[in-house]
Amino acid sequence: MVVKLVFLGRLEDLAGVGEMAVPLDGGQRLADVLAGLPGPLADALRGPKVKLALNGALLSPGADPALADGDELAFLPPVSGG
Repeated sequence: MVVKLVFLGRLEDLAGVGEMAVPLDGGQRLADVLAGLPGPLADALRGPKVKLALNGALLSPGADPALADGDELAFLPPVSGG
């Protein structure tokens, strides 16, 4: 089983890639996937202003969804500009 992580904006710079495939053993949640990532990246993804979309649907803050094979998690950094 595999879940695809998609990093946008500055999160892509931090991850060093735009997408990453992460193997799952089954029954894993978002928190389990984040725990397996390098510390600085995992810390940034847990940031309070980072939005998360699971298969195109935005999740509420603090959500820890169960993941299934083929799921796509997109991490959206805070938007800035003027």
